[in-house]
Amino acid sequence: MNEQNAVDTAPEAVGGEEIRKALEKVDKESAHRELHGWQAAVIAVIAVTFSGFHIYTALFGVLDSHLQRAVHLGFVLTLVYLLYPASKRMRRDRVNPVDLLFVAASLVCLGYLVVNYRSIVTQAGRLTLIDVWVGTVGIVLLFEAARRIVGLPMVIIAALFVLYALIGEPLPGVFAHKNILIRQLVNHLWFTIEGVFGIPLGVSATFVFMFLLFAAFIEITGVGKLFIDLGNWLAGWASGGPAKVAVITSAFEGMVEGSSVSNVVGSGSFTIPMMKKLGYRPEFAGAVEAAASTGGQLMPPIMGAAAFLMAEFLNVPYTTIAAAAAIPAVLYFFGIFAGVHFEAKKLGLRGMPRSELPKFLYILRTEGINFIPLIAIIVLLTSSGFSLLRIALLSTASAILAPLVLFLVRLAAIIAGGKPPEWASVRPTRVATAGRFVFDSMKAGVVQFFGALIKGARSALGVATACALAGVIVGVVTRTGLGLKLASALVDIANGRLLLTMFFTMITSLILGMGVPTTANYIITSTIAAPALLMLGVAALPAHLFVFYFGIIADLTPPVALAAYAGAAIARANPFKTGVIATRLAVGAFILPYIFVANPQLLLIGATPLGIVLPALTAAVGMTAIGAGLAGFLVTRLHWIERLLLVAAGLLLVDPGLWTDIIGIVVLGGIAAFQVLRRRATQTKGA
Repeated sequence: MNEQNAVDTAPEAVGGEEIRKALEKVDKESAHRELHGWQAAVIAVIAVTFSGFHIYTALFGVLDSHLQRAVHLGFVLTLVYLLYPASKRMRRDRVNPVDLLFVAASLVCLGYLVVNYRSIVTQAGRLTLIDVWVGTVGIVLLFEAARRIVGLPMVIIAALFVLYALIGEPLPGVFAHKNILIRQLVNHLWFTIEGVFGIPLGVSATFVFMFLLFAAFIEITGVGKLFIDLGNWLAGWASGGPAKVAVITSAFEGMVEGSSVSNVVGSGSFTIPMMKKLGYRPEFAGAVEAAASTGGQLMPPIMGAAAFLMAEFLNVPYTTIAAAAAIPAVLYFFGIFAGVHFEAKKLGLRGMPRSELPKFLYILRTEGINFIPLIAIIVLLTSSGFSLLRIALLSTASAILAPLVLFLVRLAAIIAGGKPPEWASVRPTRVATAGRFVFDSMKAGVVQFFGALIKGARSALGVATACALAGVIVGVVTRTGLGLKLASALVDIANGRLLLTMFFTMITSLILGMGVPTTANYIITSTIAAPALLMLGVAALPAHLFVFYFGIIADLTPPVALAAYAGAAIARANPFKTGVIATRLAVGAFILPYIFVANPQLLLIGATPLGIVLPALTAAVGMTAIGAGLAGFLVTRLHWIERLLLVAAGLLLVDPGLWTDIIGIVVLGGIAAFQVLRRRATQTKGA
């Protein structure tokens, strides 16, 4: 088969309109207006200005914290109200006049803060009546914007926290507190940097926005196709190849996407039809993509916005977070890969013919330019001496310059007498060819450049709104001391036992994470659930990674399994069954946090090289055993007793320890040997 056509042999992907409708059912951020004409132009100008503001402040220095965050939120609320209707029944082809009033009110509230910034700081909480009204209206507008783009679950949670702050006296026991007056609460939430304009929005208003802009630039230049082609080259030929391609592709895409649902759609529209064509059940195909896409946010070196927040909360370098997360993330994907492999073996599924898959040299020749920004961000993240904001800026610059390098190389080839572009019907002179190439490339480049600025701005809306609303929750917690009260309650319920406390913390994180974006999810769980582990002596990094894992895995856990529902919509499968299978495939995410809290060496904390390599290898073998046990296949089909023993052996191997490893290896080896003998006996009998 012709090499150039190799990547196009996959089954036809799901249509864009069908994907859009599926997304809108599970992702509020996708239910935006489709504007045209001058209204679309206005949105584009605002979005480009939004991105321009952040590029300017990244280059020449950010404003004072409150000002930077207020301007950031002003752009966000403006775009949210212009792009997101108040209800599904409202028209989506034009902006409702009422929303223009919301935009004006938002700008007034935030503009008031910017204009009167100095006097508000110096008056030390002594608010005027106008201040109280402005702050109250601003908070209400934030709640309404969050309802539109983030969803009702998080709005309800934030509202309950506000209610708790206002009427704490009648509550029983330790949860009682002196009622906070509206004036005091508005001051704390709106006019200080302890509430709406706290650290979460601060992170969103600086380097998180720039990382989202970086993702927009590399996505618009075709990095998604690069990831899919690399996945096909690496694993498309293996048993159940398309499912393994989905795992690899989603791990790559998740590092830059930052959203489980959008990652499912980005790669799943291609990989899920491939899996179904090969013979996987629709539910399994959707589950593979959902589990892998969700895990993308756990994979270093780029782990999504929540990991950057963790670095800020813990006051440690981001590289410390990424390094600690590396082994658990690899083990998570190893577990999914094993589950996919044994499922393919059980069903007798083969991979795609190598002749239909792209060759690496072809990928390198046609898409190699997209490696430049990926290599740049990895090098910058692993180097010292750069702030996260500077790293994001330089990475974005590399994503902008990479296509320019390709343009210059192609132009030089044309001038030197190389093959003319495909649009040339007859062979023109070199000068004419070069002139046409320059014109077409500049036109396409300008469109791509401004398209990336718009895409980056729009991708920040959900994250920024969620961070601002999460600031309300954090503000109430700091004002009332609720975090320590909830932590004490969890520890008391568990009777001070670490394992039970971890279990209750897991349940709390899963519940709080259902239907809430990853970034806000982590803010809530780290504020409410993580202190319980800290009270029992767990180090800060393992405690925060514990709630981080379970907050993310909530995207897979029924009944509110957003990533699984997105995968099911593309696969045309039963959503609940897809969520159950996805949870089974992602079982590592439910096991590993317990292990790295009990044994922090998996997070590279206080571990020697041998203490890192040996536990990682035995854990990988353990994840393989668990995957085989859950799939019901090792060398041949497993009996239920063998499945239970394999899962138990896998758990022992994942837990670092000499005796647990020895017992796990013995059990796994015994079952494997028994399976080989049984298969030989079956083959002999059949012959």
